Amino acid sequence: MIYKLLVPLLMFPFLHSFAQNETKWMRDSLPEMWQMTPQSAQTLPTDDAWWQSFNDPMLDSLISKAVANNYNVASAIKRIEMARKAINEAKAGYFPTINLNGGWTKHRQAGAMEGASMPSVNSSYFSLGASMQWEIDVFGRVREGVKVKKAAFNVSRMDYDAVIVSLCANLATAYMNLRVAQKQLEVAKAHIESQQHIEKITIARFEAELASMLDVTQARIVLYNTESSVPSLESQIKTLTNSIAILTGEYPGNLSAGWLGENALPEFNQTVGVGVPADLLRRRPDIVEAEMALAQYAAMVGVAKKDFLPTLSLSGEIGTSAHKAGDLFSKNSLTYSVAPQLSWTIFDGLARNYRTAEAKLQLEAAVDSYNLTVMNAVGEVDDALSQYEAVLKSIDLQKRVVEQSEKSLTLSVDLYKAGLTAFSNVVDGQMNWLESQNELVALEGRALTSLISIYQALGGGWQSFNPAD
Repeated sequence: MIYKLLVPLLMFPFLHSFAQNETKWMRDSLPEMWQMTPQSAQTLPTDDAWWQSFNDPMLDSLISKAVANNYNVASAIKRIEMARKAINEAKAGYFPTINLNGGWTKHRQAGAMEGASMPSVNSSYFSLGASMQWEIDVFGRVREGVKVKKAAFNVSRMDYDAVIVSLCANLATAYMNLRVAQKQLEVAKAHIESQQHIEKITIARFEAELASMLDVTQARIVLYNTESSVPSLESQIKTLTNSIAILTGEYPGNLSAGWLGENALPEFNQTVGVGVPADLLRRRPDIVEAEMALAQYAAMVGVAKKDFLPTLSLSGEIGTSAHKAGDLFSKNSLTYSVAPQLSWTIFDGLARNYRTAEAKLQLEAAVDSYNLTVMNAVGEVDDALSQYEAVLKSIDLQKRVVEQSEKSLTLSVDLYKAGLTAFSNVVDGQMNWLESQNELVALEGRALTSLISIYQALGGGWQSFNPAD
């Protein structure tokens, strides 16, 4: 059975030694290294905050604010605290349960129960005492239950890390998209100025009877088309600003685009320390969470097995009883009982067998889930690296397009002024230059979000939360 092979490994705390034994867990071995790109370096993971590599103080400030105020993070912390309380609740099973009681009892026993002529017996008395119930954990049932709760606690810790990685990635992505929209708005306004200048040229040539009104209308079509893109970009900036506000725990509108400023796009051409694939086993929260879930299911198998063993319990009572309250502490009022008990279920319709088999199947399903999580993680990193490499190549090519588009527009305007070319060539030059610049900005933004995807796929460089600190 696979359970017999896996349980010894699952007993290690936090299971971080798993990475050295992955061949016992995984259906297939991990690749030895990534398919590297020129922008990637084979280094060990660091605990540095990955977003600091963008060297953007505003982004650093927003992420710090989000980690402190975001409601998903707050919920994850509360889940950790609930899991900690569950551990303490399970540990309470090591101790006896003690109850205090006191009262007054009036009792009448029917005499007719003994015979028709027997008188009834009346009695009344006061009582005061304490009782105790204690399951002595000789066979480890309580201990196994504590292991289950500890494993659930570790799962909640990894859930916190996953929330942090997702939050930081989502916030950084929204921030980069905001900077892209602001840059595209800046490009649009610069082109509006250029297009207004060209419109004046067409008007002057028309008034000098060197060109037709068609040139003026074409110039205005290009100008108005560019101007019409401004409201959409401004709305996009507002929407992204609201998204950032919500992620930082603020209501939309409380965070203004003016407060965020109009910083330039951060540097997108970076060397990424991706590490080796096996590093994911220690770094990605979803993998570690799946690992901790294995420990939890293994502990549940242990609990199911303990049901086959007997239970040893000790119950006892001590107190006083007397007809009068003043006699409760007299010499003859003391009562007590001590009852150690060993109980052992011999037959329960095979219910325990089924519970144990179910627990083992849950463990095997968790192993399959773990393998799938690791496989998906490796695929996500490879995809992110490939996309980043592709977008960097596209940026290099797009820069040439922008350069030639600007040159083409300059040449067409000079030729148009000299009356050597049709205004349609100027129109094409204007549109091509604007579109190529917008595409370049979009590609640079895509490179930044691809970097974020790489860091997210790698598990980021977050500071792991330790609630015991």
